[in-house]
Amino acid sequence: MTTIRVLLADDHAIVRQGLLFYLGMQQDLQMVGEAANGQEAVELAGRLRPDIVLMDLFMPVMNGVEATRDIRSQHPDMMIIVLTSSSDQDHVLSAIKAGANGYILKDADPAEIADAIRGAYAGLPQLHPAAAAQLMQHVAADTRQTTVPSSHALLEALTVREKEILQFIAQGNSNKEIAAACGIAEKTVKTHVSNLLSKLGLADRTQAALYAVKHGLVEI
Repeated sequence: MTTIRVLLADDHAIVRQGLLFYLGMQQDLQMVGEAANGQEAVELAGRLRPDIVLMDLFMPVMNGVEATRDIRSQHPDMMIIVLTSSSDQDHVLSAIKAGANGYILKDADPAEIADAIRGAYAGLPQLHPAAAAQLMQHVAADTRQTTVPSSHALLEALTVREKEILQFIAQGNSNKEIAAACGIAEKTVKTHVSNLLSKLGLADRTQAALYAVKHGLVEI
């Protein structure tokens, strides 16, 4: 069984204790550390090299958005799930733009948080319905207001296969599922995903999914 190494960042000791206890009971999750502020999260991420960082947004010294941005710049392959109490559009957008792979709310059941960690580790964006709704509203409004020719030029630079895989990503499919649907190896899918992210100038699958929606590759 694959063990997923998790770092928890939250300034509330009670929240940390509760999550550390529950998540630590899961056979496939290993809680490798805890941080009480964003600066500690950045430092521990570099020292402990977790697979997933659970990141609160509202913390002293350095907030979760700044910490997310720093971790992503230093460790591009490290996955970050925002775990917070707000689904305000500004907070959702700021976190995703900073490089968060997911956005879930603290009122989620602990089992849902554990599943979100597993999903993110598998390469699937993890968005609470309220956060997803805010993102879709923003994307839809942006699509109505602006047309960016350069974005279409970037899209045209993708191969037919890369466009197909981009659609699958936007529909929430994992690399394994995409490989089965396309009849290709999972390693080949990973290569295509890496190539299309590079061509489009995107950081991760979450941004790729939003890009696909914005440019009409999938329906909202």
